[in-house]
Amino acid sequence: MSENKKKFDKKGAKNMDEISKTLFAPIYPIIAENIINRFGITAGTCIDIGSGPGALSIALAKQSDFSIRALDFSKHMNEIALKNIADANLNDRIQIVQGDVHNIPIEDNYADLIVSRGSVFFWEDVATAFREIYRILKSGGKTYIGGGFGNKELRDSISAEMIRKNPDWKEFNRKNISQENVERFQNVLDEIGVSSYEIILEDEGFWIIISKTDQEAI
Repeated sequence: MSENKKKFDKKGAKNMDEISKTLFAPIYPIIAENIINRFGITAGTCIDIGSGPGALSIALAKQSDFSIRALDFSKHMNEIALKNIADANLNDRIQIVQGDVHNIPIEDNYADLIVSRGSVFFWEDVATAFREIYRILKSGGKTYIGGGFGNKELRDSISAEMIRKNPDWKEFNRKNISQENVERFQNVLDEIGVSSYEIILEDEGFWIIISKTDQEAI
């Protein structure tokens, strides 16, 4: 079994849930706050792609009035997310969607906001994934897709602990949050015809911000 598949099997889902509730727990409210502050959007429809145990969806729901659809292809992740959402008393705000970013089971021009933390680095076909994301984004909609820890302090403290636990994580994270990846994703977005986007590489992380300006397909 590949490392990517292990990440999303039953044991991998349980491990991700545990880390999201312990070491990574402080990052989700900060990322949610960063999203809201950057765009000034607090209501409408939001899709969280690669939502895993639902930590970012839950953080966003607590800080906004979004109606959220949390999409993940792993049934094990979705089972855990359902429990976490119920425990947070957010069943009326967050709906689980079983699906793949390469073929998103959501209608065209649906979302005001599309977010994703961490999953983009595991997508098998980035061009197809972003075509799908653009398809379901409303005109005037925004994306906040990438990875990071929300701010410098959390990045430094969590990175130190992750490296202590697994020295190989340092190189994995360096490759993901890098200028090299900025250029890789720029090339993909240009190639598929996304006309308005920004890629930020700052203390808050590596994030791809698409601003959809029309409802035409790419």
